[in-house]
Amino acid sequence: MTIQDKLAKCKTEGRAILAANFYNFETLAGILMAARELGEPVILQLSESSIKYMGLEVAVKLARAGLKQYGVEGWLHLDHGASPELVARCLESGFDSVMIDASEKPFDENICITREVMALAKAYGANVEAELGFVAKLGQVQDTLGFTQPDEAREFVEKTGVNALAIAIGTAHGFYKEEPNLDLERLSRINKITPVPLVLHGGSGIPDAMLRKAISCGIVKVNLATESKNAFMKELKNVLFTTEEIDLRKTFPSAIEAVKQIILHKLRLVSMK
Repeated sequence: MTIQDKLAKCKTEGRAILAANFYNFETLAGILMAARELGEPVILQLSESSIKYMGLEVAVKLARAGLKQYGVEGWLHLDHGASPELVARCLESGFDSVMIDASEKPFDENICITREVMALAKAYGANVEAELGFVAKLGQVQDTLGFTQPDEAREFVEKTGVNALAIAIGTAHGFYKEEPNLDLERLSRINKITPVPLVLHGGSGIPDAMLRKAISCGIVKVNLATESKNAFMKELKNVLFTTEEIDLRKTFPSAIEAVKQIILHKLRLVSMK
């Protein structure tokens, strides 16, 4: 099944799919162990910085081998691609899905860049996600002025033909300084007039009930990065401070388990089980 078909199926069923970022073998293993245990599909995401860290070829082969080894239905997605050039490299390397993030550009420029990426992806049959509105990144402030406008969302989708749309309704990347308050009414309006699957970035730290409500209002793909990365590092630090062990094969497993537990919880939430 293509990722486009899976997203469409989730939209019809009123559920979502988890898109989890991985950074090395250990975080990938935690994600896939959880997905296998629940029999749930998962989207594996790579950011540009993770690609630079692991190398594109290594990262792609690691993801593909992991999905096969753990017997998990999944797809590989470029998270926050900053340029058509990076998108092209990822498509050539076999990504199932790519995100072009021109959300900080003027509206018309965002449309032009997204249309360029759509043309690139067509030859590969790949899914394309774009972003409209302002989802705060680390250190940035989120306010309602940057929220996605429903009419603009409809126009953007019509003019680009994009497969999925990430929207700004009150989430942010990284940790929240205070509990987020998602604009679910805005989400419902966008969902009503926009036919494509809607994506929620900044999925870490959103209260469970609010996340489920967002899914019931139209979110189909939920991105997760910060929570799993934080769980891995916190557990690893705990181990390192309490042992003289130098064998990383003995120090990493509990950190992998910490990632697995976060992913298990999120998979249950997004699948609406």
